[in-house]
Amino acid sequence: QVQLVESGGGLVQAGGSLRLSCAASGRTISTFAMAWFRQAPGKEREFVSAISQSGISTDYADSVKGRFTISRDNAKNTVYLQMNSLKPEDTAVYYCAAALIQFGVRRNDYPYWGQGTQVTVSS
Repeated sequence: QVQLVESGGGLVQAGGSLRLSCAASGRTISTFAMAWFRQAPGKEREFVSAISQSGISTDYADSVKGRFTISRDNAKNTVYLQMNSLKPEDTAVYYCAAALIQFGVRRNDYPYWGQGTQVTVSS
């Protein structure tokens, strides 16, 4: 079992940046593939980015490629999402997720979830 807690969300103007953090406890995340998903009001939760256990492999949704960067620090048991050039359409609750498998892009690939952190981008 692993517990995940997201932080770093907030209100930012379009074009600005935020860095989200996902702190894990209960188990070391070095054995987990990690991912970020987001859910906007009235929409389904969607994949944003994922990173392999070693950090060598990453994947991004087309909508965030070139603007978002996922990273991990296994020594700190933390995963990050650096978000640059934010747009109003990035407004959502952002969730951290973990899985003991090769990372995937489907919500059902991840059995462990955090409670989410709100990101609001104003125009």
